[in-house]
Amino acid sequence: MTSSFAELGLALPLARAAEAAGLVTPTPIQAQALPPLIEGRDLLGLAQTGTGKTAAFVLPILQRLRSLGSRAAPMTARALILAPTRELAIQIHETIKTLSKDQHFSHASVYGGVSINPQIAALRKGVDLLVATPGRLNDLLKQRCLTLEAIRFFVLDEADRMLDMGFIRDIRRILPLLPKDRQSMLFSATMPAAIGEIAGGLLRDPVTVEVRPQQIAVDRIEQRLVRLPQRAKRDALLALVSPREVTRALIFSRTKHGANRVADFLESYGCKVVAIHGNKSQGARQRALAAFKSGEAKILVATDIAARGIDVANVSHVINVDLPDEPESYVHRIGRTARAGRDGVAITLCEPSENDKLRAVERLIKRSIPLMTIEGLDLNAAGAGEKSAPASRPPRQRQDRRPSRGAAFQGEARAARNGASGDQKSNAGRRSPEVGRDGSDRRPFDKNARPRAERSRGAARPEHAPQRRDRPENASRQAASPDQARPRPPRSGKPFRRSGPQA
Repeated sequence: MTSSFAELGLALPLARAAEAAGLVTPTPIQAQALPPLIEGRDLLGLAQTGTGKTAAFVLPILQRLRSLGSRAAPMTARALILAPTRELAIQIHETIKTLSKDQHFSHASVYGGVSINPQIAALRKGVDLLVATPGRLNDLLKQRCLTLEAIRFFVLDEADRMLDMGFIRDIRRILPLLPKDRQSMLFSATMPAAIGEIAGGLLRDPVTVEVRPQQIAVDRIEQRLVRLPQRAKRDALLALVSPREVTRALIFSRTKHGANRVADFLESYGCKVVAIHGNKSQGARQRALAAFKSGEAKILVATDIAARGIDVANVSHVINVDLPDEPESYVHRIGRTARAGRDGVAITLCEPSENDKLRAVERLIKRSIPLMTIEGLDLNAAGAGEKSAPASRPPRQRQDRRPSRGAAFQGEARAARNGASGDQKSNAGRRSPEVGRDGSDRRPFDKNARPRAERSRGAARPEHAPQRRDRPENASRQAASPDQARPRPPRSGKPFRRSGPQA
């Protein structure tokens, strides 16, 4: 590996600035990306956050701007860096400030969630480097406060996260406004089809650089695995977040909707919880992150992509309610605890359908994750990791062919023939949305669902589990009272008339 930035072709003033910023030895992404970028080549970089990729594109841009010698014209920029979030835009801008110190470059960052007027004022004289989020950049372009005709260097950072957050349309509006004579760079942790399509139209004969995340030091992380059926995940999660030693927990969900369901479920039991994912606005993400950092919220539920770039100290526990699609994401998840020499705990809930993902994770980390049991957790006698038997159905009885009168009516008729009670008749033909065909829970973290232990008569709830916030005692009864039901018109065919004086 190259031992210094000067050996990579970086100018001495910039190499000294990098060293002053603590960048003594180039990281793998920097060692591979700097030489072709200094030469002016386009680049496709496959690397995650934390690999040093920001300096990998900022340093070559600064060096090439030095060689151009000119300054930016009013209401223009010479280098444009697009970032998906306000947090990342601020972080990149801070890196630019550090690495361009004493280099006399002008720079600015523009993003939503704050007043646009100071940003317009900063662009009035023109800037050498501009960091922007796609939405705010489009706002400035619509107001004609900025033109992109002078862009010489363009960077699309964390492109897969842009896709996840729905910024692809904004990006497609921006790309045609860029001059053809430019150097382009695209960085992404993964390469879905939509990103590959954008890369094909953006980059010309690019150099491809791929850096896999290094295995993190897991000596101070206590990893544990809980094997359980999907239906038991609610009880397990409540039991895991309740003890006092869980001072600050980061819970990972594979999907955005799953993150919402987990957060709503925990909140219904009185937990102080916030969620962060791609469907949240920048303002909502900022407020959630601030609440978690300050301790106002004890639990943060996040998706893998939304959690990138978040650095929160003193995370005592990382809990995976499901396993990620990519095993590297597991390493990135558990690395959020045990920072700065502290100890940490990482617990993974694994159902049978995730066994292949578990094996991929254990191959990557080159160790088996020790099993743990949760005291008082009811697995409904299915055994950890085993599917429950399909729910039994009453035998079908022969019935006469009659004109269809709707699924609900047929369900009630079938229930009547089988000797069902009145309540059972009204619910016949309707399978609970929580229950799959095999009897398992399809939405284990639905906010309206109760843990299985709480639904079972006489079953004990997990120890220390918070109490559920119940509705007023007679709220549901009032809604279901037959006296309040809407009266039906008489069968005589005469129009229904309300009682009381006529208008």
